[in-house]
Amino acid sequence: MGAPRKYPEELRERATRMALEALADPDRAHGAIVRIAEQLGVHREALRTWVRKAQADGVTASRVSSDRDARLAELEKENRELRRANTILKQASAFFAAELDRGPR
Repeated sequence: MGAPRKYPEELRERATRMALEALADPDRAHGAIVRIAEQLGVHREALRTWVRKAQADGVTASRVSSDRDARLAELEKENRELRRANTILKQASAFFAAELDRGPR
């Protein structure tokens, strides 16, 4: 049984993604790891280790960005479907409420 992790997996993924994106941008690359580590309350060496591992695994900022874009598109589609279903349910409830107001024939 290994030692418990100090940082949640979600925080690790977010910090790594932010660092990879910053490192891919020449204007933000200098001091990116230290800056992001401070913003998220993560030790800079921990973040540096996560970034190196991600880079060794072949994760790039563009891949992270495309994964995020795909997830966003999926969520937007789901949102449209839910809004449509909600509209249908509202219309149906208004129809049946009107039927109840008319009373028996």
